[in-house]
Amino acid sequence: MNYIEFDSGRPLDLILLGRVAIDFNPAYNDRVKEDFKPLKDVHIFEKFVGGSPANIAVGASRHGLKCGFIGKVSDDQFGDFVTEYFNGRGIDTSHITRCTHGEKLGLTFTEMLSSSESRILMYRNEAADLKLTTDDVDEDYIKSAKALLISGTALAESPSREAALKAVMLARKNDTKIIFDIDYRPYNWKSGDEISIYYSMTAKEADVIMGSREEFDLTEKLISPGMTDQESAALWQGCHAKIIVIKHGMEGSSAYTDDGRTYRIRPFPVTARKSFGGGDGYAAGFLYGLYQGWDIMDCLEFGSAEASMMVKSNNCSDSLPGPEEVSEFIRKEKEEFGDIAAGADQIERTEG
Repeated sequence: MNYIEFDSGRPLDLILLGRVAIDFNPAYNDRVKEDFKPLKDVHIFEKFVGGSPANIAVGASRHGLKCGFIGKVSDDQFGDFVTEYFNGRGIDTSHITRCTHGEKLGLTFTEMLSSSESRILMYRNEAADLKLTTDDVDEDYIKSAKALLISGTALAESPSREAALKAVMLARKNDTKIIFDIDYRPYNWKSGDEISIYYSMTAKEADVIMGSREEFDLTEKLISPGMTDQESAALWQGCHAKIIVIKHGMEGSSAYTDDGRTYRIRPFPVTARKSFGGGDGYAAGFLYGLYQGWDIMDCLEFGSAEASMMVKSNNCSDSLPGPEEVSEFIRKEKEEFGDIAAGADQIERTEG
C-alpha cells in the first residue's frame, strides 16, 4: 500500500533544507589508523561533508533519487568544497547561496573513544547554515519537487527558522509532500519551550515525521508531555501525517501508519566504529523505499540496514551506500545471524 502519493511529473524527487557542515574525523584508512582515543591525542584527521540533511541528500542521491538542496554556505574554500562535492554527486546546488558577511560553515570534530562511546566538538558561532533567509526560498523551486525535507536544526535560530517555515507553507500550498526529520541538536537552541514551539509548528504540517523518542518528547513538551509512541502517532496523524517513525536506538524503531498499523524492527548486529551517523543512513534508506512504493516493513528494514552500515563507517557522507550494497548487506546479515538480524513483526494497533 502506498501511504504517500508522489507527483511523478515533477523533476526533483526531494529537496532538502538545512544544515551543511564540515566533519573532521580521526583518520582511519589504509595508510593511517587513529585508533579509539581521546580527541586531544588525535594527530591526523580526514575531512568530509557533514550535517544531517546534507548526508541524507548524498544518501538519497546514491540510491538514484534526484535531489536538490536549499542552504547557505560560507564564501570561501569550504563553501567551494561543499558545492563541488554535491555537484559531483548529482545534487542540484542552484539554491545553495553564499554568505556575504563572513559567516563560516560549522566545523565538527569527532571523538571516537570506543565502539559504543563517541562525542562531538562543534564550532558553530555565526554558522553559515543559520543565515538562510526567506529570500532564499523560491516557490517555483518548491513546486518542482515531489517532497521537501526539513531538518529540525534549521528551526533553531532566525533567520533560518523563518526560511524553513516559509518553505513548509509553500510546500503545503503546492502539494509538495513534507518530510520532517526532527534532528535535534542542543547547539543554538535557547530553551525547551522554543524547541517545542517551532518543532510542533512544523510537525503539524508534515506528511512524514522521523525522530527518536527524545525528539518527539521535545516536540510535544508544550502539547502533552510524556506521551507513548502510539499517542504521539495519533496526535500527528490527527493533523497531516501519514507515517510516523520513532527510533529507540539499540532497541529498534517503529513506524505508525494512518490506517492504524504498527511496524517494528530491531537493528542489525554490527561492530560499530562510531555511535552517530546512523540516523542519516536510516533516513536515506527508509525514504528510498517510500519512493519505490515498498511495504513499510521493507522500508524499515532497508533504513535499519543502512543505519547499521553507517555506524560501522568512519564517516557520514563518503561511505553512504548504493541500493545494491544495502541489499547485499541485508542478505549477508541474515545468512550469518538468521532471526537475530533485524528481527521484525507487524501488528495491528487497537483503536480507542
